[in-house]
Amino acid sequence: MSMAETLTKCLHAQDIPYDLLHHSHASTSMEAAQAAHVPGDWVAKTVLLEDEDGYVMAVLPATHRIDLGELHRQTHRRLGLATEAELSSLFVDCEVGAVPPIGRAYGIDTIVDDSLAEQAEVYFDAGDHEQLVHVSGEVFGSLLGAVEYASFSYHL
Repeated sequence: MSMAETLTKCLHAQDIPYDLLHHSHASTSMEAAQAAHVPGDWVAKTVLLEDEDGYVMAVLPATHRIDLGELHRQTHRRLGLATEAELSSLFVDCEVGAVPPIGRAYGIDTIVDDSLAEQAEVYFDAGDHEQLVHVSGEVFGSLLGAVEYASFSYHL
């Protein structure tokens, strides 16, 4: 599979400079970091959450785990994990588990962990399990647009 069409259009519409890094098949963001030989702190993983108000894309480093209790305290929402079926229907141009962290490309609100915002380089899924998109941390911030930042994860 190639880069998700929705992501490609978003990157080109904003004239975002990026590189594609090919790697062996990886099922998780941490495996992708290892296969691509990049630090896991630089790889942004996407966790799709939901509640009665809709979906939220939580973006954090591959080396971190989400603290749903802390996220609840900060957002005042009781968010839970979305199902694989929901992922498939929302991200039709992506393989399950390889969702790019660019919520605005898919019309989904996004919250980004502060620890990721501090990275000089960021890599993220291109929509499949064999490519990472690479951008500078500054470009990543501009690509995300107006998103919420918070501290809601802990290092594994």
